[in-house]
Amino acid sequence: MNTMKTFLFVNPTSGHHSTKRLQDALYWLHIRAIVPELFEVRTPTDISACCTTINKERDPHLVIVAGGDGTFNAVVNGLDPGSATLAVLPFGTSNVLAAEIGITSIEDALERIAAGNTRSLSVGVIELEGRSHRFVLMAGIGLDGAVVRDVHPLWKKLLRQGGYALSAFTHAISWDDTVFEVSTSEKNLTCHSVIICNASRYGGNFILEPASTLFSTGLTALCVTDNTRRTYLRIASDLFRGTEQQSRNLVRHSVSAIEIHGTKAIQIDGDFIGHGPARISAKPDFARIIV
Repeated sequence: MNTMKTFLFVNPTSGHHSTKRLQDALYWLHIRAIVPELFEVRTPTDISACCTTINKERDPHLVIVAGGDGTFNAVVNGLDPGSATLAVLPFGTSNVLAAEIGITSIEDALERIAAGNTRSLSVGVIELEGRSHRFVLMAGIGLDGAVVRDVHPLWKKLLRQGGYALSAFTHAISWDDTVFEVSTSEKNLTCHSVIICNASRYGGNFILEPASTLFSTGLTALCVTDNTRRTYLRIASDLFRGTEQQSRNLVRHSVSAIEIHGTKAIQIDGDFIGHGPARISAKPDFARIIV
């Protein structure tokens, strides 16, 4: 039974949020003596203000996030490292984080919260334009970042994941074949896009990098070294078919830190955050997370 003080973030704009679903979850928690303080949030600014309050807590506490990957990312960016145990309730549109943990439903997530089993969560940290951001799943630079940057809000609202596909289609028509440089402690590479993985999944339940996990201490950089549409079609085909990426134009590197040169668009956990240059590094043991 959980004895920690508990906070519950609820984003009513999340894709699968409903008042009934929330009330059912609260009732389930209450009868197991888990009575959270409720924070209803709609924007990263809302979340940051609530996290400032939570960070003042001296005793161990549990933070449950009932929302999608974007809401969870904002919470991770607002909390102090090592200050909380985290848990996710998959109320979002795609819920990639929940899938990474193996959570299959809201009921499954609640059972895991009651059981209280945890593992150490590592995150990535990106520094750009004088700011620092944490990411849980991945960062995308180049074509990936531009696709997320250029998703029209109406596309995202009406089409959800399809909005990103429509943005990708527009970029395929007006193709940008320019490249940029990345550097690690071992080598420099010329890339058209780079995905920095802290997890195995990409764009939903597609497995991009099976060896990456939320619990490892490093990151994996996947560099697309070719700048042609054909290479991306091959990579996308492998993703949809669930086959391991074998393209010679997709170069893998295990990294603890990587420098991104140039001014390409950058997204983290599905949200655009700016343009390079940037530095990305691993932050092991950021928090405990319910598994």
